[in-house]
This record gives sequence, C-alpha cells and structure tokens, in this order.
Amino acid sequence: MEQKLIDKLEHFLLELGTGFTFVARQNRISFDDKHFRIDLVFYNRILRCFVLIDLKVGELKHQDIGQMQMYVNYYDRKVKLEDENKTIGIILCQNKSEAVVEFTLPDNNTQIFASKYLTVLPSKETLIKLIETEE
Repeated sequence: MEQKLIDKLEHFLLELGTGFTFVARQNRISFDDKHFRIDLVFYNRILRCFVLIDLKVGELKHQDIGQMQMYVNYYDRKVKLEDENKTIGIILCQNKSEAVVEFTLPDNNTQIFASKYLTVLPSKETLIKLIETEE
C-alpha cells in the first residue's frame, strides 16, 4: 500500500489538502540503540506542523496508538522548531474499534487520529445507501 501511495503521491497530496509537502518515507528515528520507522512524513506549510502517517494492515491495536504517540512526542521534542505547531499523527488502518481509540488516547487529544481505509470500493448499492444516510 505504501508503494502505491508513493507512486500516486501527487494525487495523494491533493487528497490530503492544501499546503502539504512530502518529507520522508520510512523515516528512521533512533534512541537507546533502538530504531523505528515512520511510514510517511509530511509537513503542512499552512498548519506549520509535521504530519506523520502510519499505515496498518488489519485492525488497529492500542499498541499502534502508543507507537504513534511515541513518534509524535519524538518529533515535538527533537525535530520541530520552537515556532512550529505540535506534530499531528494519523494512523490509517483497515479496521478500528472506537472504544480502543477512545480509551487509549487522552480526553483532550488533538494530535493523534485513526481512520479506516478501504482496500476495495464498496458496491454501487452500498455507496448509494451511504450517500442517502449522510443527507
């Protein structure tokens, strides 16, 4: 999935919105002789902050949220400049439990978000139902 996103980076950046610039893919961060890789790193010029994206196959686990919190903390403490805003972390996953997200993140969370993605488009009938329920 990551390679497909990179192959379609221009379209993906437009989907994210205005002001996004690509920073890194598989960005390695290291401390205590341990190495971690952030799937995708962007910077938003309008928001003036880094946006970290982690891609998860399968259901989101509380460990995935903790991992993203570590990435966000690292960027806030070691990478961002003083005049920049706090780092945002986005976890894209195939499935998520709202309860896992709610109870893993603090009440006042404004930095980490989890969202489901689809690997296959829903049927025409399902899309029509979704549109009708949104109205």
